[in-house]
Amino acid sequence: MKIRFLGTGTSTGIPEIGCRCAVCSSSDPRDKRLRASVLVTLDDGRKILIDCSPDFRRQMLSTFEIEPFERLDAVLLTHEHYDHVGGLDDLRIFCRHNPLDIYAENYVAEAIMRRIDYAFAERKYPGSPSLIMKKIGLETFDIEGQKILPIRLMHGKLPIFGYRIDDFAYLTDLKTIPDSEYEKLKGIDILVINALRYEEHIAHQTITDALAQVERIKPRRAFFTHLCHQAGFHTELQKLLPENVDLAYDGLEISTDC
Repeated sequence: MKIRFLGTGTSTGIPEIGCRCAVCSSSDPRDKRLRASVLVTLDDGRKILIDCSPDFRRQMLSTFEIEPFERLDAVLLTHEHYDHVGGLDDLRIFCRHNPLDIYAENYVAEAIMRRIDYAFAERKYPGSPSLIMKKIGLETFDIEGQKILPIRLMHGKLPIFGYRIDDFAYLTDLKTIPDSEYEKLKGIDILVINALRYEEHIAHQTITDALAQVERIKPRRAFFTHLCHQAGFHTELQKLLPENVDLAYDGLEISTDC
């Protein structure tokens, strides 16, 4: 499968509005980070979006310059924070012919259906997105033959989901992983995991924490995402990381056989 990083930044993105620090002023495109999301293309061509950030429209315009496509097959939500769901209304372009399935755990599903209730109404305003909410738990579920395994993560005190699809796992916004969930991550080929900065944060793990998770999970390759400007320059931080760990950046595309 292919994984395209649509956004690799934290909730404020990089550059932050009004910030004039060296990272926010950098001319390196890898230091420009939209809000976090990935597009997964399965071997049979089906496409699964994980999270739908407020930057989704911009991310799709950039993606379509490289690979235009007509159908999105499913959306997986990690949690209901705005930087991960703020682009859901822009899914309307993929709902012109058929409704689009959105997968989320119960409390996330309820929050989204309240927030954009018009997208789930029986009688929809013309042109509005047509979404179908699929409530999921921690058990493996199936999307037209593709098995998806939710992974419980803790975003500070908030329970959220990561996802494993075959030998690829996407874990963002976590502060800790319950011990019971590591069994689900055995044998991972590619791990994408958040690494906000070196300084401690109440709800996000640090770069040092992320490195410890890589050491425990032992993927073949790991990619850090959900970085803020305090993480530093892409080129300088990359030099400090182990050989099998890379910084993701917006527009990077990888595959599970890379």
